[in-house]
Order: sequence, then C-alpha cells, then structure tokens
Amino acid sequence: MTRTPTSDPDVFDNVDASRYEIYSGSELAGFAMYSPIAGGRRFIHTEIEPARRGNGLATRLIGAALGDVRSRHMAASPICPYVVDYLRRHGEYLDLVPKAERAKATAPYDRAAGAVSEAAKEGET
Repeated sequence: MTRTPTSDPDVFDNVDASRYEIYSGSELAGFAMYSPIAGGRRFIHTEIEPARRGNGLATRLIGAALGDVRSRHMAASPICPYVVDYLRRHGEYLDLVPKAERAKATAPYDRAAGAVSEAAKEGET
C-alpha cells in the first residue's frame, strides 16, 4: 500500500485505493474516495465511521485532501455532496474546481430532494 502524507498528520493519500484516509491513532476513521481524472481528482464519496462522527474528522479530511490537490497543482471535481458542501463553506478552494463545474459547486443544495436544483445544473443560479 502506498500512503502519501498530507499537511494533516492524520490524513494520507492511499494511492492504491484511490482515496484519502483519516486515522484516529492507528485506526482508520474515515475516507474520501476519488477517481483520477486528467489533471486532477474527482471526489465521489466521503465516509466517517459512525462512532467517530461529529468530531470534525470529515472537515479535516476534506481540507487536507483539497490542500494536497492544490500542492500538486491539480484540479478537484466534486461529485460527493459533502465535498460540494465543504466547497460552499470554504470558498478559498473554489479555484481548484474547473470553471465549467463551479456553478454546480456553488449552487444551493436541495437537501429534501438530495440534489442540486435544476436551475443550478444549468448554471442559472
């Protein structure tokens, strides 16, 4: 397994599994899966172990992952709803999102429908 450290001492890029992992001591506490794309990474799923939720681990995980993407001069394509939400709250990372995808990354999220509004998909918001 190839694990590359990030700026957070508890977060690693597990290249073999295509995911960033966050550890609590020696135990895996969560991960953010990605798929490699030309010039970057598409974030597809974030998961924190149920017993460890509510402690800010997902925020640390995504912050470190996006920081790593930035340090490698790569792009970040957010598919995962948590990553999209993180980008809405942390505008300093929006420059990592390809311009064609920024409208979706900043559009209001309809939690009841579990999706970005149709107008947002069309870039109208």
